[in-house]
Parts: sequence; structure tokens; C-alpha cells
Amino acid sequence: MAVRRVVPNLRSEAVAENREFYGLLGFEEVMNHGWIITLASPSAPAAQISVMTGDRTAPVDPDLSIEVDDVDAAYETVRNSGADILYPLRDEDWGVRRFFVRDPGGRVVNVLAHR
Repeated sequence: MAVRRVVPNLRSEAVAENREFYGLLGFEEVMNHGWIITLASPSAPAAQISVMTGDRTAPVDPDLSIEVDDVDAAYETVRNSGADILYPLRDEDWGVRRFFVRDPGGRVVNVLAHR
């Protein structure tokens, strides 16, 4: 299993204001689902920040997202470790397969792969 990217998820009701602020630093909008936007650096596209009002389908909001090449393998590895799975593996309407797990520090991690 390989990590493709790691994206911090910032919770905010001021999504448009955050888009404008991070635009000052060179970020551009690359995804917008209304409740979450992702901003990326045009010169380094894997450098990203997401801003969300709240997760649309999960019971908690993730602190960060980790995209992997094989989310099913990641799920099995994490589940077999006894880690606290907060949101089981599932396919979402917007084209990702994901699950949420709590890390030892209490942060919520969204582990995903694009379908």
C-alpha cells in the first residue's frame, strides 16, 4: 500500500473567505462539493488544503485525509490492528471509497482512494 497524498481538513463556516485567503498564498480551487472545497498549488498539485463546513455522510468530521492506492488493504490492516474505526469502509456518491479511523492522539483520519 502506498500513500498518494495527505490533506489537512480545516473546519469552517467561512468557506469562501478561506478560499480567498489561501488564494493569496497561491492556492486554487480544484474541487467544490458545496460542503467541502479543496485548494491546491498549481506548481505542486499534491500540496492541498480542504475546507469543510462538516462531513456530508459521516458521523464525525475528519482532521486529515490520507489518499492511498489500496483502501481495502488499508482498511483490513487498520481493522486487524484493533484501531478505533469510526466510519466503516464504504463507497461515497462523489467517487471515493473511504473509512475513518481515530489515531492514537485522538485525531480523525479519513483514509480514501478514488474509484
